[in-house]
Amino acid sequence: MKIFVVDDDPGLRKSLGMLLAEEGHEVVAEARASTALERVLTEPCDVILCDVRMPEMDGLSFLRAYRERGGSALVIMMSAYGGEDAAISAMQEGAYDYIPKPFRSDEVVLTLRKAEERERLRGRVAALEAEVARIHDRDVIAVSASMRRVLDLATRVAAHPTTVLITGESGTGKEVVARAVHRMSPRRERAFVAVNCAAIPEHLLESELFGHVRGAFTGAVAERRGLFEEADDGTLLLDEIGDLPAGLQAKLLRVLQEGKLRRVGETRERDVDVRLIAATARDLEHEVAEGRFREDLFYRLNVVQLVLPPLRERPDDTEALATVFLERARARTGRPFTFGPGVITTFRARSWPGNVRELENVIERAIVLARTDVLGAEDFAEGSPVAPRQTGPEGAPRPLRDVVAEAERAAIMRALEAAGGNRAVAAKVLGLGQRTLYYKLRALGIE
Repeated sequence: MKIFVVDDDPGLRKSLGMLLAEEGHEVVAEARASTALERVLTEPCDVILCDVRMPEMDGLSFLRAYRERGGSALVIMMSAYGGEDAAISAMQEGAYDYIPKPFRSDEVVLTLRKAEERERLRGRVAALEAEVARIHDRDVIAVSASMRRVLDLATRVAAHPTTVLITGESGTGKEVVARAVHRMSPRRERAFVAVNCAAIPEHLLESELFGHVRGAFTGAVAERRGLFEEADDGTLLLDEIGDLPAGLQAKLLRVLQEGKLRRVGETRERDVDVRLIAATARDLEHEVAEGRFREDLFYRLNVVQLVLPPLRERPDDTEALATVFLERARARTGRPFTFGPGVITTFRARSWPGNVRELENVIERAIVLARTDVLGAEDFAEGSPVAPRQTGPEGAPRPLRDVVAEAERAAIMRALEAAGGNRAVAAKVLGLGQRTLYYKLRALGIE
């Protein structure tokens, strides 16, 4: 964990820093509570160890200010004064625990281990709640015959531990289908873990997948489980598998064949039981032919292939998806949005190069910028506020960043106008955190 020590005693800061570092924690220390308060609000940590008696600002004032300003780390108070009454006061202000001074090293270690276990359990509960919400919120829409065939095959393969390869253009819903396979499988009560192989730098991906031991490389200050171990007895989705580096392709093949892995820097092997689902927008057979993807790994992954058709080939699904996205917007905003005449016809006729993701984003933009609760075909037409022009005044292509900035500015201004200038309400409508909205306002020069 990352631990912040706040104490005006330099000897205590040093001894605690050495003790906690030996336990594998990252330690930051400050002598003044006022300075520490500003740092912990901008440098998030897991636990704060704070003395009660300090000059300028005492520990309880620090704790009170930290909670009032939205701090969420666990705070453990330390003091040689006050005994039980001080402990009760600290708990009432929101402290997680209280350690009386002088304390033994094992007392501190035990308290932190309890805190670490609590955070682990809290994270697990949050992940489960998010997973349940996502299951109910993002199901597979299969109205068209082509998607019904995909869903039927997914249902049949879900009952078996077989490796599945999901292919299709970007935005067609590969992760949604992967989650559906997991949800219908005997592993549904276990973890579903997803990772985008193209989103993680190559030098970090091996550690991300297989874990590492302490000291395996610079920055490996503690032992860490990889995603394969996180998904043990469950399902692991490797999205954009076609971007997996050649060296990791060989290691992945070995895990699939033998059910064993080695953490980076470790000599012993660990058993894992993971149902693997791979997804890609690439033509892996072409990648094999070009020598960029291992042929033996391709055949190991391609036991059952689910091919997701693009949205332009399934207009019936377009209508169903648009209806679902609109219903979610009504539930989220409390406004009775409806589609006006011609909207669904317009949707069915469009090519949707971004597929389902593009459709969802287009509807989201229209809702943010809508002046009324009836969304008309003009709201989705080329050149409307929700579909910014892709060319300049004379037809010349415009930089993508300018198009994005223009759309963001329009969406934020409309949201602020609808919220009467209330940033908290506007952030909620936009689906952003308040701090993210604040940064965007500054970046776009909006007062």
